[in-house]
Amino acid sequence: MTSKIFAAALIALPLAGAAVAAENPMVGGAAMYPDKTIVENAVNSADHETLVAAVKQAGLVDTLNSAGPFTVFAPTDAAFDKISDESLSQLMMDQHKEQLAKILTCHVVATNALSDAIAGMIADDGGMHPVPTVGGCTLQAKMEGGTITLTDEQGRTANVTIADVRQSNGVIHVIDRVLLPAM
Repeated sequence: MTSKIFAAALIALPLAGAAVAAENPMVGGAAMYPDKTIVENAVNSADHETLVAAVKQAGLVDTLNSAGPFTVFAPTDAAFDKISDESLSQLMMDQHKEQLAKILTCHVVATNALSDAIAGMIADDGGMHPVPTVGGCTLQAKMEGGTITLTDEQGRTANVTIADVRQSNGVIHVIDRVLLPAM
């Protein structure tokens, strides 16, 4: 009897591990592991190559590898494609490192905010919730048809396309537009 219980437990262990790994959605064709940092996971996403390059260029790797917690609204490569090649090339130059860091940190909140908590804050605030970022920007979050949307200080709107990607130091919400500070 004991050997049957032990055998059942051995069979269940790999299944339990698979269930834990399955909780996080795939992003950019890559598994996102809740025991890795935001940067450790983002480098594996084929949809976030521009974001990863920008984070490196802006000198934010160590920050986003630190304990956090952080909520990162992570624009995809397609979101960066909405910026002209010339503008993006300019931002990636060493002399514009400070401006790039400002833009990127306007996508970061110094807390671990899952989508249900954000939705609750939106509801509590009557349909729109201000989201102060570590970059000094304030985004406006609201719900549109069950989707969290964020409006930046220039009136541009991004949709959360993949929510609640848990990381060891916070959470990522994938968005479809680069958000900008007031210029």
